[in-house]
Amino acid sequence: MADIATAFADEVVTNAYTTVFSVPGLQGSVALVTLDNGFDHTKPSTFGPGGLTALDAALDEAFAAHPVAIAVTGKPFVFAVGADLNGVPNITSKDDALQIGSLGHRVFRRLRESEIPTFAFVNGAALGGGLEIALHCHYRTVASNAAALGLPEAFLGLVPGWGGTQLLPNLVGASNAVTVVIENSLNQNKMLKPAQAKDLGIVDEVFDGADYLEQSLAWLAKVVNGDVIPARPEIDRGKAWDDAVARASAIVAGKTGGFAPGPVAAVELLKSAKNVDITDRASLDAAFAAEDEALATLLMSDELRAGLYSFDLVQKRAKRPAGAPDKSLARKVTGVGIVGAGLMASQLALLFVRQLKVPVILTDIDQERIDKGVGYVHAEIDKLQGKKRLSPDAANRLKALVSGSLDKAAFARTDWVIEAVFENLDVKKKVFAELEEFVSPETILATNTSSLSIGKMSADLKHPERVVGFHFFNPVAVLPLLEIVKGDKTDDATLATAFATAKSLKKSAVLIADKPGFVFNRLLTRALGEVMNAIDEGTPFDVADNAITELGMPMSPLTLLSLVGPAVALHTGETMAEYYPERFHDSPGLQALVAAKKSAIWTYGADGTKTVDPEVADLWPQGDQPSTAEQVLDRTRRAFAEEIEIMLDEGVVAAPEDIDLCLILGGGFGFWNGGITPYLDRTGTSDAVNGTKFH
Repeated sequence: MADIATAFADEVVTNAYTTVFSVPGLQGSVALVTLDNGFDHTKPSTFGPGGLTALDAALDEAFAAHPVAIAVTGKPFVFAVGADLNGVPNITSKDDALQIGSLGHRVFRRLRESEIPTFAFVNGAALGGGLEIALHCHYRTVASNAAALGLPEAFLGLVPGWGGTQLLPNLVGASNAVTVVIENSLNQNKMLKPAQAKDLGIVDEVFDGADYLEQSLAWLAKVVNGDVIPARPEIDRGKAWDDAVARASAIVAGKTGGFAPGPVAAVELLKSAKNVDITDRASLDAAFAAEDEALATLLMSDELRAGLYSFDLVQKRAKRPAGAPDKSLARKVTGVGIVGAGLMASQLALLFVRQLKVPVILTDIDQERIDKGVGYVHAEIDKLQGKKRLSPDAANRLKALVSGSLDKAAFARTDWVIEAVFENLDVKKKVFAELEEFVSPETILATNTSSLSIGKMSADLKHPERVVGFHFFNPVAVLPLLEIVKGDKTDDATLATAFATAKSLKKSAVLIADKPGFVFNRLLTRALGEVMNAIDEGTPFDVADNAITELGMPMSPLTLLSLVGPAVALHTGETMAEYYPERFHDSPGLQALVAAKKSAIWTYGADGTKTVDPEVADLWPQGDQPSTAEQVLDRTRRAFAEEIEIMLDEGVVAAPEDIDLCLILGGGFGFWNGGITPYLDRTGTSDAVNGTKFH
C-alpha cells in the first residue's frame, strides 16, 4: 500500500461516515454509510487508496453494530463518480496497479458477500466505481434527479475494474451490459437517466428526489420484512450472450478500429463473464482477478496516459480557453440575426434560440427560403416537444422567438449577427457591408467561415474590430467545438463576447489566429491530401482508405469525403494550396470527381459491403507507383507532424494541447491517442520530422 499511497499523495480523500438508527416498521437498526469528500457537488466524491480504506473502516463500524440492514449513500447530489484518476500517471509498476484493482474488489465485495442485506441509495451521480459499489449491494434505489449514471471506463481507455464487467451482465443480461459498458461509453460517453437504469434492471426502484432517503428507507423496511421481493430476471447464457458480445466487438471495431486497448479488453471481460457464477466465491475470485489483470495492464499503457490527457483537455482546458480575454468585457446578447436560411443557418437558429432564449431573425435572398428555414426550426422544436424534452408552453415560447425577414433593417434589434452563406470571400464581404448599414457599431458580426480570412473579410468595414470568426462543426447540435478566430483588428470586447456566447451555447471554444483553414480543416485537408495523392499515384482505393485507421479518426478518409462533399473538400484544398502551395496539392482525381458531379467514391451492397463506384474508378486517373498501407500511414503521420509544427511556429494556437482539443471535439479523434500530438510523439514521428517531441 505504501507505493500506491505515494502515487495518490494528492488524493482528495472521500470519507465514509456510519450512522446507526431505527426505521419505522423495522425490528432492529439500520447502518447508513455516507460517502463524502467534504466538498460540495461541484467536486464529486472519488476513490483512491485513502477513500477505499475509509470505506473499509466505515463498513467495519457498520457490521459491528449488528444491524438488520446496511445502506450506502452519498453527499447531496453525488453518490460517487469512480476512481481518483489524478494519481494514475504516478503509478510506475504493474504490481502497484494490481493493488488498486484488488483493493477496490476487496472492499466493495464485502457488501456483496454480507449475510446482512445491503442496499445502495444512489442519491446522485454514480459513475464508474460509484456505480460498481451499487452493483455489489443486494438492492438498489436511485433518486429521480440523479444527474448521471454509467460506466464510462471504456471511453477513457480503461475497463470497469471493480466488478462492473462481471456483475452487470449477470444482473441485467449481456445485451444490456454491452449497451452500458461499450455502446454508451463509445457514443460520446452517453449517460443513463434514472428511469433508463430502472428499465435496464440496474436499479430496483426510482424515488422522487425531494424525500428520496425517507422513501428508500421505507422500501428497505419492506424488503427486509419480506413484503417486497425485487425481481431478478433469469439470464440467458446461450446465443443471446454470444450475440451481445458480437455486437460489442462490432461497435469497438467501428468506433476504434480495435486500436484502443481499453474497449477491446472490456469486450473480452464481458465475454468471460458468461461462465461466472456470481453466487460462488471461487468463481468470483477468478473473475475479479481477470478484471485486476486487465486494469493493471491498461493502467501501465501509453494509450491510457493519452486518454487521461484527452480527458484533462476536455474537462479543464476546454473550460478555461487559452488566450480568452477577461470575461467582464463581454457584452450581453439580447437578439440574434442569422444571414442565410439553409440547413446550416437553420441549425444555428435552433441552437441560439434554445440556449439563449432571445429573439432570432433569419434572412435570405427570397421569402421562400426564409419560410423554409423558420419552418425547419419550428419543426425541430415540435419534435423536442414530442419527445417530452420541452413542455408545450416552452415550445410555443421558443417558436415565437424565431422569425424571418427579407429586410435586413430588422437586424437593427440585434446585437449579434452571424452569417452562414456560401463559402466565398466576396459574398461574405458584401453581406457584412450591407449589415453595417443597419446594425449598431457595437453589434458583433460573426462569420461561420471554415477557412477564409477574417481580416480580409472585414478590411473594408467601418468597424472591423467587431468581426470575429465563429466556426461551428456539422452537425451543430452534436459536435461541441467552436473555433473562435481573431482577425487582425478584432478587439477584446468582441472576443470576450464570442467566448461568453460560446459558453452560453454549451460549446467548447478554442482561440485561433487568422490563418488559412484555422486548425481542424487545415489539418484534415493536409491528411486527406496525402491519402488522395497516394491514390493518384496508383495506390488501390481500399488500401489508402484503410491505412490510417490507427490515427483515431471516427471514419475513413473517403467516407468522410462523401460526408463533407467532394466539392467542399476541393474548394478548401484549393484555398489551402493558394497559401501553402509547397505542401497542399490539388488532386487530379478529386478534381475529376467534382467535375463529374459524383458525391461519393464508395457504393454499398445489400449486405453492407463497399466497393468503388465503377464510374469513379474510370474517371479517377491513377499512376503506376502504388504505396503500401504502411507507407500511406507513415506519410500521413509525417504530414500531421510537419503541419502542426508549422502551425505552432505561426502562432495559430497557444500550444499543442489546443490542436488536440480541436481534433477531439471538432472531429471525434480518438481519446486513446490524445487527439494526435501524443500519438505522434509515441510513434517517433515528431522526433523524425521536427527533431523534437511536442510534449
